[in-house]
Amino acid sequence: MAFTTDVALLGAAGAGGGGSEPQTITDIAVGHPYGPNLSVYPFTSGVGFGVKYSNPATAPTGQSWGVAFTSTDIAVSHQSSPYVSVYPFTTGVGFGTKYANPSTLPTGTGYGVAFTSTDIAVAHASSPYVSVYPFTTGVGFGTKYANPSTLPPSTAYGVAFTSTYIALGLETSPYISAYPFTSGVGFGTKYANPSTLPSSQSWDIALTSTDIAVSLDSSPYVSVYPFTSGVGFGTKYANPATLPIGRGWGVAFTSTDIAVSHQSSPYVSVYPFTTGVGFGTKYANPSTLPIGAGLSVALTSTDIAVGHSSSPYVSVYPFTTGVGFGTKYANPATLPIDAGYAVNFRLV
Repeated sequence: MAFTTDVALLGAAGAGGGGSEPQTITDIAVGHPYGPNLSVYPFTSGVGFGVKYSNPATAPTGQSWGVAFTSTDIAVSHQSSPYVSVYPFTTGVGFGTKYANPSTLPTGTGYGVAFTSTDIAVAHASSPYVSVYPFTTGVGFGTKYANPSTLPPSTAYGVAFTSTYIALGLETSPYISAYPFTSGVGFGTKYANPSTLPSSQSWDIALTSTDIAVSLDSSPYVSVYPFTSGVGFGTKYANPATLPIGRGWGVAFTSTDIAVSHQSSPYVSVYPFTTGVGFGTKYANPSTLPIGAGLSVALTSTDIAVGHSSSPYVSVYPFTTGVGFGTKYANPATLPIDAGYAVNFRLV
């Protein structure tokens, strides 16, 4: 599922979306089961967690599966209707009053959510499986864009998009689909499928300006493709020499590295990644591993966060490209309530 990285190249780029990376982390959000279904903390690179923000007055309804930031707002995709909730969010202050729901709701559980500077997309459980809306900060949702002419074939667990295209991670073959997308216009004609399809269900998706990655239910647990807007998929990159271990739940890019959170120990694997070349040698594992299955991951040029299945439910580490993991930050004083199915950084 789109636990962490359903972020656009615009908005919260770098914490999964890749591309142009703002360097300063101001906050971190963890989506989880049970009320309030979302926990947000100030976060300072090199220092760690601050005191948890107060919960939003109107909490997301049901388990939170995805979370995305812009510089002014936070969006959560969740289990129950209205399936997506968006709030103004100010660093140092916290949540504002929830925006009104879109007039046409997503159809079914919202698994992934992503922003661009002008729009918001939700990947969800029932046809048409993806819903995209204009979104204006301070105003909220506009009228839903028309569905793509070629619908995804099944539940979309992950979504990521840029100012020129949108990509989905899917439950059934072809497991990944991409479409041109123009703000104010909507979907174009679906791109041809990659010549080598992902091996299985895609749980999460992440972009850079040149590549698309999906995390997968079965080996090799992650697949990455060159992608050119207006052209489509290139030839799949070779698998990493050391594969993730177990189902790949989450995936995140920066311009130099790629991270996969996965089912079995060490629960997170990070690799150098060079566009046009592919995976480098896996970085050494962190000295303190996440506890339980790695369900979500967010990566920036300075830090990496992993949402996981056992307490403390989120682990954050300094991360330096070419070096790897630093010493794990102290846990937040107020832990998330149960498993970290979504995690994302707010970057400015």
